[in-house]
Amino acid sequence: MSKGIKSREEDYSQWYNDIIYKADLADQSAVRGCMIIKPYGFAIWEKMKGALDQMFKDTGHVNAYFPLFIPKSFLSKEAAHVEGFAKECAVVTHYRLKNDPNGSGVIVDPTAKLEEELIVRPTSETIIWNSYKKWIQSYRDLPLLINQWANVVRWELRTRPFLRTTEFLWQEGHTAHATKEEAEEETVKMLNVYATFAEEWMAMPVIKGVKTESERFAGALDTYCIEALMQDGKALQAGTSHFLGQNFAKAFDVKFVNKENKEEHVWATSWGVSTRLVGALIMAHSDDKGLVLPPKLAPYPIVIVPIHKTEEGKEKVLKLASDIKTVMKNRGIDVKVDDADNVRPGFKFAEYELKGVPIRITIGERDLANDLVEVARRDTGEKASISTEGLSEHLSSLLDDIQANIYKKAADFRSKKITEVNDWDEFVKTLEEKGGFISAHWDGTAETETKIKEMTKATIRCIPLDNKQEDGPCILSGKPSKKRVLFAKAY
Repeated sequence: MSKGIKSREEDYSQWYNDIIYKADLADQSAVRGCMIIKPYGFAIWEKMKGALDQMFKDTGHVNAYFPLFIPKSFLSKEAAHVEGFAKECAVVTHYRLKNDPNGSGVIVDPTAKLEEELIVRPTSETIIWNSYKKWIQSYRDLPLLINQWANVVRWELRTRPFLRTTEFLWQEGHTAHATKEEAEEETVKMLNVYATFAEEWMAMPVIKGVKTESERFAGALDTYCIEALMQDGKALQAGTSHFLGQNFAKAFDVKFVNKENKEEHVWATSWGVSTRLVGALIMAHSDDKGLVLPPKLAPYPIVIVPIHKTEEGKEKVLKLASDIKTVMKNRGIDVKVDDADNVRPGFKFAEYELKGVPIRITIGERDLANDLVEVARRDTGEKASISTEGLSEHLSSLLDDIQANIYKKAADFRSKKITEVNDWDEFVKTLEEKGGFISAHWDGTAETETKIKEMTKATIRCIPLDNKQEDGPCILSGKPSKKRVLFAKAY
């Protein structure tokens, strides 16, 4: 099956697309810029969603749902916000169709024009803060910690499955606080939640940092991010957490009476990750044979392929497969038993290799007679004959080892791809020949940031939170700089 996949070296972009379609993660749709997420791809997203949802609830957040449509006037209330999203908005202008009198199907009924156009949700700050105005009156109503799982629409000109589509799935947290300090603490807390999820569930190392002013979320005072490195040396923004200050509270007049019985505007945050994490998972770990999935996010971490030649052997092999599935299920691990007899075992092996299933167990009649099964791991390709006695403990330990090994491989790759440079020539050479993250001095001006982007297509991915104070000259302007920032070409 992997024969139809371009190699990463030959064509990384095509390799990425080949894996998505051949591993049955998604399909193209009839709607420009939109994709269909197929069951196997959606199962990965559900695993992500389930883990993140629990992490949100563990930090005191609750889920709600707000409308898909936003009155146009709402977006006009926060100037920076509307400017940031205006070019990406889909607009609903009419509410009815009618049959074409010329017999050419249906047309928009010109008499059914909306009094006020509706924007298809690009993000929900405006409609949520309109509701918060009614919900928040006193400090006793705070903090308000709400998350929603939803779809959003941003009219993208250039799309790529999972990474950038016109419609995508995500979660967006929107919180309101009594003090600036509480809101800033929330912003960093959720950044850390995202970083923990990326590293412990996705096995993907990330760098936590702050965006420059020009890269901030529209309407935010500060945007924190996690940045990951893909195997082609490009960066991917994997999640963001925004400190919104009082901007939206002032725009929607959301005030509360504090403990001193004085009225003031509330402080806000918003934060989100999307189905682009599925794209990140593919590009961070997969190889030329197909997907490589960390066990914690695999739809089924273990697949069992029974092989038998006799009816008696079939009964024994399937009995053991069922027993293993039951024991592992009791350990909280999903197992798929593929007993389909319409394809050969070799086809199944290739399919599960392509789909990135972490462990494949083969049970044959001969092995069964010796109380053995063959266990193959996807990340290294290693195979071993393992005793059925103590098998469940071995499998649990092996899954942990695979999860750790996938993370280590990605972390080692990233370490080799972080380079400190100190002058412009070195910067350009490193960017073109090595790629990855480049740690360099920047003078802090938007003018220099823009020039570097125009000259090289590299952007400042973030100012790392663990940055050390270090004096040095800006790589382009030569002006003084107090700290290094991370540059990279990015998705």
